[in-house]
Amino acid sequence: MRRITWLLALILTAGVLVAAGCGGDDSSGGSSGSSGTSSGSSSSSSGGGPLTVTADPGGAISWDKTTLSAKAGKVTLKLVNDSQTPHAIEVEGNGVEKKTDNVTGGTADLTVDLKPGKYEFYCPVPGHKATMHGTLTVS
Repeated sequence: MRRITWLLALILTAGVLVAAGCGGDDSSGGSSGSSGTSSGSSSSSSGGGPLTVTADPGGAISWDKTTLSAKAGKVTLKLVNDSQTPHAIEVEGNGVEKKTDNVTGGTADLTVDLKPGKYEFYCPVPGHKATMHGTLTVS
């Protein structure tokens, strides 16, 4: 009986570790429906999938990520905004400055060709950048 309990614990632990390693740019809910606060969570691009940033669904001036990482090349950032507060996403740095249109109750995609380095991403709606900004590290 003790051997079965130990084996079950080992299998469950292995399952949890495998599930944790299967995260990705869709952590916090693909088009990312996480807590909507600037928790400092991060996401990474591992082969062309979009990096998703979700605005607070209640309309607060915040989103769920402050750090992102991706490989050099074409990188797509997806903004999810289920609230009626307008938001957009802009990437700036290393000679790049590109943004989406404002969106309410929907999504916006931004694809940029990035070289290795650090970039800033933020909401360019007036008054939002102070609490809706982060760093995108490209390797």
